[in-house]
Amino acid sequence: MLKRFLTLSLLTLASLAAAAERPNFVFFLADDVSAEDIGCYGNAALKTPNIDRLAAAGLRFTNAYLTISSCSPSRCSMITGRYPHNTGAPELHTSLPPGSVLYPKFLKDAGYFTVLSGKHHMGKVANAAFSKITKGGGPGSEEDWVQNLKTRPKGQPFFFWYASTDAHRAWTGASKNLRHYKPEEVTVPPYLVDGPKTRADLCGYYHEVSRFDHFVGLVVAELKSQGVLENTVIIVTADNGRPFPRAKTRLYDSGVKPPFVVHAPQTAARGVTSSLVSSIDISATVLELAGLPVDQRIQGVSFAPILADSAAVVREVVFAEHNWHVYSNHERMVRFGDWLYIRNNMPDQQNLCLEALNPDSGKELVAAHRAGTLTPAQLNIFWNPCPEEELYRVSTDPDQLRNLASNPENQPLLGRMRAALSDWKEQTGDSIPSKPTPDRDARPGAPRKDRKSFKRGEMPGDATNATSINHPGPIRLR
Repeated sequence: MLKRFLTLSLLTLASLAAAAERPNFVFFLADDVSAEDIGCYGNAALKTPNIDRLAAAGLRFTNAYLTISSCSPSRCSMITGRYPHNTGAPELHTSLPPGSVLYPKFLKDAGYFTVLSGKHHMGKVANAAFSKITKGGGPGSEEDWVQNLKTRPKGQPFFFWYASTDAHRAWTGASKNLRHYKPEEVTVPPYLVDGPKTRADLCGYYHEVSRFDHFVGLVVAELKSQGVLENTVIIVTADNGRPFPRAKTRLYDSGVKPPFVVHAPQTAARGVTSSLVSSIDISATVLELAGLPVDQRIQGVSFAPILADSAAVVREVVFAEHNWHVYSNHERMVRFGDWLYIRNNMPDQQNLCLEALNPDSGKELVAAHRAGTLTPAQLNIFWNPCPEEELYRVSTDPDQLRNLASNPENQPLLGRMRAALSDWKEQTGDSIPSKPTPDRDARPGAPRKDRKSFKRGEMPGDATNATSINHPGPIRLR
């Protein structure tokens, strides 16, 4: 009996020791924040000192891309490690279906204490991945983040999915003791009107980004005080771009390029990497760092090699989708090398989302459009019809304002872009719906719609049963 007790005690101690060596994870997910709106990405006006410090002591990714610039589909894509049309939830306000692969569930099953705090937006099926789910509290849903750390089970590795509602509209007002911004301080993107309403709108957005950063700092301080910061992998990113015209839902960098900072003292190199990564790669990376196998249903690839060597290449191409988000859309994006290509499969309509016309920045665009004073860069959301193809050289055109698709010298490059997109569509089962989900809200000049009569139509991937397809699509260029 004593021998059996000693054996069990030794096994328990060995198990605890193994648990102590496994890395912890904190995944910070901002709501509607573009990379260019973080200090360490070059925005000198917007103060994010805590994220900046993590980047200085970790690795800042300059070419991390989302698979979609739309709230719930992006989150569903991240937690499954699958492209939106492969998740069964590719459109706004759709939920993951039963049987979905959930990478935090593998952590939970392996002994991790897993918590989701703040914005959920993935449906009840995702609940199985978490030991505990809370609403966060406070204007940005961040106020229980530190408390969750304090009350976690000791001696157990942890994974925290901390999803704020900062900086989603509507602005929740200025918080005390946090950075306030003046209209003259903000940077107005060239595709917005530089007017008083837009500057005031950006002030509200800046404040919420700073509030998100503030709570990131509180969590990092608590990790340090508990002596676990050195064994904790921290990832800071966002679900889609800023909630302004020509950003959120769109496939330009303003929509699908989020901040992406990894602070992993034991594994990550310090500095900046230009290597391409996709948001579906988070799943495979976390599982590899935790010493767990990567489920075959996960389409992402691990970027752990980049953490060891910032020049490493794990993929040569990334893809993104634009599906229904209140208004019908079907666009696809390919990025490789110095080029970004967009294919619009519904070009005969205005490319809209809620953030295009309704906020003050949108109203200022509409007023200037009526007055005939918009610049070519500011006309984008009014295009009707839209170009079927767009091609941009990212290094010389970071805002993607000069469409080079019609240039004769770019035809060979266009051929490669089309081929990559065709391979991805075939291999992952992407499809263009024959009876797509209709607009929920009226377009400009159209009669008002009755939301009660709204019914969802066919979604991308439905026709090909894409939820059963696990092919990752192109990783390297042919």
